[in-house]
Amino acid sequence: MNINHYTYRVTWSAEDNEHVGLCTEFPSLCWLAATPEKALSGIRRVVGEVVAEMTACGVEPG
Repeated sequence: MNINHYTYRVTWSAEDNEHVGLCTEFPSLCWLAATPEKALSGIRRVVGEVVAEMTACGVEPG
């Protein structure tokens, strides 16, 4: 599965005082960063790692 086919968003967390990268298809994952760009690249990297691990285990990513 191509990680570009997932839905990403970045929001501000006042509680953490950082930007939060999120992925709709993987709601348990997030990435905190000082800038929106770093939050987006971080969540994309994490999703890529999870998808690769799922694929290696024979699980079809959603």
